[in-house]
Amino acid sequence: MDKQIICRLRDINRAISELEHHFLQKFELNINEAMLLCTLKEKSKLSSGAVAEALGITTSNASKVIASAEKKNLISRNLCKEDKRQMFFSLTTMGKEKIETLHHEKIALPDILKEIV
Repeated sequence: MDKQIICRLRDINRAISELEHHFLQKFELNINEAMLLCTLKEKSKLSSGAVAEALGITTSNASKVIASAEKKNLISRNLCKEDKRQMFFSLTTMGKEKIETLHHEKIALPDILKEIV
């Protein structure tokens, strides 16, 4: 693999870490929690498996993100009417307010991420 690619990936990873630190300080959210809120705003309700797929993370990590967002009262858990074993997650009022705050906030992206986005 090209050395320049590895170095670029390192720089991107650092930039994402810096952005996540900013999110934690300013919004009390990590990147995955913010992406979960954004996804649920777009889809209204999702199962944990669909959350994992939408965020591009493992089901184990999705469970952790969901639990964290639930603890912060940003999402709620609802039983599926057809299959009581199935859970769906949706935004709470607080979650809707939080994602609206994120959408209206000017978030300064590190330069390297601006090239990607």
